[in-house]
Amino acid sequence: MKTWIALLRGINVVGRRKLVMKDLAAIFERGGFSSVRTYIQSGNVVFQSARGGARTLAAEIRALILKQSGFEPHVIVLSVAELAAAVSANPFPQAHADHKSLHLFFLAAPPARPDLGALARLKAGREAFELKGAVFYLYTPHGFPQCALHDKVERFLGVAATGRNWRTANQLLSMSRTPTPSGKRPQKAL
Repeated sequence: MKTWIALLRGINVVGRRKLVMKDLAAIFERGGFSSVRTYIQSGNVVFQSARGGARTLAAEIRALILKQSGFEPHVIVLSVAELAAAVSANPFPQAHADHKSLHLFFLAAPPARPDLGALARLKAGREAFELKGAVFYLYTPHGFPQCALHDKVERFLGVAATGRNWRTANQLLSMSRTPTPSGKRPQKAL
């Protein structure tokens, strides 16, 4: 069994596409995944599977959610090694002091022709970003909601993405490295 992290985009946003985490965990379990654990209400799932790779699992998860909930969210699946590499490659160590100032956008694939110049023109103040492979790091010391470029990442990179703040990325990494006692249903983080 291999441990994976599924990141769902666009659920539980302003009352739309509601999916309670215990229901999401049940969907995963009915789909044959094991050691399913969720973290907060934004669609973060740590699970184990003996089958498939990241892309295959993402497609399977989308289909399971569509069948059970009537909508198909975008899903990015990461291995523990991929998430660990993204966390360790953080170019903004100052985020350790304020986890809300850094968001990691996990991309469906490394962008072929990203328009980083357009993103740079949208920056304000001390905002900064860096693209490393299939992860886009966005540092917003004045607040994420005030940042003009956070909602334009996909458009200028040309690939699907889903963002998580620094704390969430680290919590998911910690969860993925913590074994679930066999025979016991894992506790769901809120």
